[in-house]
This record gives sequence, structure tokens and C-alpha cells, in this order.
Amino acid sequence: MSTPEPTIPGHGAAALPEVTVATYNAELRDADGFLGDRASNRAFRSILEDWRERLRKVGEDPLGDGPNDLSKRKLDTLFAEGDVEAAGVIHSAIEEFAGELATVCRRLLRLNAWRDVAAIVVGGGFRASRIGEIAIGRALALLKADGRPIELRPIRQHPDEAGLIGCAHLAPAWIFSGHDSIIGVDIGGTNIRAGIVELNMDRHGRLGDACVQATRQWRHGDEEPKRDDAVERLSGMLLDLISAAEANGCKLAPFIGMGCPGLIADDGSIDRGGQNLPGDWESPGFNLPQRIRSAVPSIGGRDTIVLMHNDAVVQGLSEAPWMQQVTHWGVLTIGTGLGNACFVNRSIADEHADR
Repeated sequence: MSTPEPTIPGHGAAALPEVTVATYNAELRDADGFLGDRASNRAFRSILEDWRERLRKVGEDPLGDGPNDLSKRKLDTLFAEGDVEAAGVIHSAIEEFAGELATVCRRLLRLNAWRDVAAIVVGGGFRASRIGEIAIGRALALLKADGRPIELRPIRQHPDEAGLIGCAHLAPAWIFSGHDSIIGVDIGGTNIRAGIVELNMDRHGRLGDACVQATRQWRHGDEEPKRDDAVERLSGMLLDLISAAEANGCKLAPFIGMGCPGLIADDGSIDRGGQNLPGDWESPGFNLPQRIRSAVPSIGGRDTIVLMHNDAVVQGLSEAPWMQQVTHWGVLTIGTGLGNACFVNRSIADEHADR
């Protein structure tokens, strides 16, 4: 009897090695449109600008006459070290934004797939700032004041790395046999990142010590490129990383994991949700995994496997090693938009099913 070929999950699969993806990319609406639009990075900037505009009508802007798009680092500094009025304006924006974030959480937790979620981690670029962390903490306080026994906390890894590390959790451990690293890709509405992820798997096959060793980043949001130009740029980043890994003696697995906004079909196409990407990524004739595999047909002499899932799912997967005691958990990613996904920990669910 022949041995069956090992299998890997499909693009956008629900059943992954460590978790079942109960749902992702949930589209919450209210009378004003998508509810998630009220808890994105752009939403925070809009709230902050509204406060500044109100104060300009009666005097000087306490945050200065500079650009409206103050960096996260500058806002963190003003909040911690600026004068009391500047800190107060930022605090007001944090408070208002936290209320919107708490509202999104409440609505998600009403969905059947989210109803039993006990912990939510928050990633995305907004989380990578002190004001983002405080907004998360304030939203948690609001939820607990409702009497909800929920955990809401910043994602453990830096969000720039979580989206890459999560790629390693897409594939079963047999793919990594004889290798010590993979290439991960994190595609966002503003940036595209690619990196070499060192696996550091423990004896149980867990990836709790996985880390990013090298990265390439392109801020496409500043350039507004065409779709094919973006794919070509990403392909070049990947080939550059592979060359660097080989030069440094890395044992790269023939695997590229990718996180991308939108609803990912099992053939790797994007059904919807890719509106923030450069060009039309939802076209029926466009398939990013196929394009990447054509550009990188082999790694280390072996055929390349390319696997893509939603970017919020992938970023959330980086947290899986620390969710071993939680059956249902979720992730929010606050970036250009608001991503979401929730998971069922398969090891715990299987254990309960056997009882």
C-alpha cells in the first residue's frame, strides 16, 4: 500500500495546524457604513484632527502648526512630555477612539462565531505606540465595566514582526523538516513587508521562540503604484531575501507564507476586501500566490509552496503559542483598516470532544 502524500491547508483555509479559523473579515455595519471604519488608524487621526480643529477656533492648536499627520513617535512624546493641554487633546482622542474600539468589540462578541471568545489580542500599526496601548487598555476597562469577563491586550510580538511570524503557523511542521527558517510576507494597505523567519521550534513542534532575522519593506502607500508593479517589487524583495539567506547559511524551507487583506478564496484569489491595495487585486484574472510561485519557482532546489491567508488571521496566529489554555480567542488589527478574526484552539477543542 502506497503512503499518502502529506497535505497542507489551502489558501484561506479554516482548518490550520494549531487552530480552526471560526471566522474572519467580519463586516459589521451600522447606519453610517462599516463599523470597523470607526476603529482604524485613520479613524484615530480623524478624531484627533477634529479635536485640534475645535481648539483652533478659539486659539492656538496645542499640538503646533505642523502637519496633521504627526508620527506615532511624536504623538507619544507629546503625550508623555508635552504641556498639559497638548497631552489633554491626545488623551481626549484616545478616550473617544477607545469608546469606538469597545463598541466594535461588543458587536463582534454578539456574532455566533465570537460569542465564546475569552481573549482578544490587538495588533496592527496603531498598537505599536504607547497611545495605541493606552487606547486598548481603556477599551478593556469599558468592556469590563459592562460586566464582560474578557481579556483585551496588545499582541505580544511587534506588529511589524507578528505578521511575518504568523506565516510559519500556516503550514504543518513536516514542511520544516531539515530547515530552520521560512520566508513570510505581510501585505498591508500602506506597507508590504517580507522577512526571514527563524523557526526555533521546540521539541513539541511549537513556534513560541520564532523570530524575524531579516526584513525588506516597501511603503507603497506613498507611491500609488500599479498592481503589476507592486507584484514585481514584492518578487524582487523575496529573491533578495533568498539570496541573503543562502549567503548567511540559512536552511530555508521551500515555503512562502503570505498574509493579505480581504476574503481569500481557496484558489488564492481575493474575493473582496482588497480595496486598500494598489490596483485591482479582486479581479478574477489575478492570483497573487500563482504570480509569486512563478517568480520564485524553487527555494534550495525544491519546488516552492506558496500559501496565503487573510492578514488579520496570520497576525493572530503569531499569538497561538500563548493561547494554549484558551479555547476561543480572537484578534483585531488596527491599521489602514480594522481587521478581525477569531479562532478555536484545536488541541483544547479536540480534548473536550474526546471527554
